Amino acid sequence: MGFVGVAVVLICVFGGFLAAGGHMHVLFQPFEMIIIFGAALGGFIIANPINIVKDGFGRAIKGLIGGGPKKQDYVDLLQMLFRLFQIFRKDGPQAVEKHIEEPDKSEIFKAYTSFLKNHHAVHFLCDTMKITLSADLTQYDVEDLLDADIKSAHLEEHQAAHAVGNVADALPGLGIVAAVLGVVHTMSILDQGTMKIGESVAAALVGTFLGVLFCYGFIGPIAKKMEADIEAEGRYLQVMKAALVALQKGAPPLVCVEYARRTIFPHDRPSFEEMDKATKDAKKAA
Repeated sequence: MGFVGVAVVLICVFGGFLAAGGHMHVLFQPFEMIIIFGAALGGFIIANPINIVKDGFGRAIKGLIGGGPKKQDYVDLLQMLFRLFQIFRKDGPQAVEKHIEEPDKSEIFKAYTSFLKNHHAVHFLCDTMKITLSADLTQYDVEDLLDADIKSAHLEEHQAAHAVGNVADALPGLGIVAAVLGVVHTMSILDQGTMKIGESVAAALVGTFLGVLFCYGFIGPIAKKMEADIEAEGRYLQVMKAALVALQKGAPPLVCVEYARRTIFPHDRPSFEEMDKATKDAKKAA
């Protein structure tokens, strides 16, 4: 939906300008754009370490073309957890070691690509099961451990969203910088007639327009979308946490999955009947 929003902004802003009798060529001011976006990019690089710069660009693109986990992703996750916990209960801890030690080679994990592509989720699950199999932890220990993991991941991921948000906040000011430079340039051509002066002032004002437009129409919303995606990814981990804590309590696989299902927001939550079908299909696949 990201590109749909971009199209709506462009059509409404520039369509309204044209409908009012404006001329698009007046808004094409490449040097104003170089000043604004060059300064924004430079400030972004100055303010952030390289890992946040890379994550910022990556998450911004992802925010435009994709989003967080969908309902089917949750169904796949719950079905995968059910299969893994079934093996754990029936065949013992040794039977799941081959899956959690080499997840890329696990036949269970390979059947659920949406999970396997989520490297943080894979490590989240496998590392937790490794420590629970090798150490005597209570359900409270596991819950605290998972909370710490989720919190640290959230803090790191939100740094990129905040960095992009700071760029959005800076754009109106940088638009003013471009406009001031345009006015300075205008002062040097006061002897060239009103037509030339008018064109120069218009070009200067375009700088302010671009800074405000990109702040509130594009970069700011992208930063908000990044935050929403991060929260959605965090919810995915919370679902896994609910299942792992229930497993540590000694709950059977079906109950573990139900704990996890109830943690999903209602909009994306599969129904009880859908999960009943998914668990039956998992039993057949086992």
